[in-house]
Amino acid sequence: MTLKQEAQRDKILTAAHHEYEKGLITHAFFKINNRAMGQDMVQDTFVKTWVYLAKGGKIDVMKAFLYHVLNNLIVDEYRRRKTTSLDGLMEKGFEPTTGNARSLIESLDGKAAMVLIARLPRAYQKVMRMRYVQDLSLKEMSFITGQSRNALAVQAHRGLEKLKVLYGSA
Repeated sequence: MTLKQEAQRDKILTAAHHEYEKGLITHAFFKINNRAMGQDMVQDTFVKTWVYLAKGGKIDVMKAFLYHVLNNLIVDEYRRRKTTSLDGLMEKGFEPTTGNARSLIESLDGKAAMVLIARLPRAYQKVMRMRYVQDLSLKEMSFITGQSRNALAVQAHRGLEKLKVLYGSA
């Protein structure tokens, strides 16, 4: 492409930009309901047009060509951002829940308690893990350790008191 042809191409695009930019932005805004994205698409439209002209392409009607390129970009955007409605998701079996915050807090508290159990004296660590992590009954704990239920209950109570102190200081 010669310098004269490049200058002519630049002149054509500058004139088209001044003449059609506002209309293209308005068109894009009404199609996608986002002014910033519409302006970006219009700029992409002019870039694509410039590339097409740089490759030697011929444009008979500039306005029609620009709107054609912009509409293709809008269609691409629609395809890229597929939104699904809540009704459609519910038909497929999705159930929105609102009680996740409580279970998350309980889970995080449980993890913090596990860290604190490791800071207890050895005698209480074993009993606390068996009682509150493995969820064993006093009878099962007694069978495993060979200690009496009463002794295990006392250890669990004392361990829980020490855990409360550690939890309060943490």
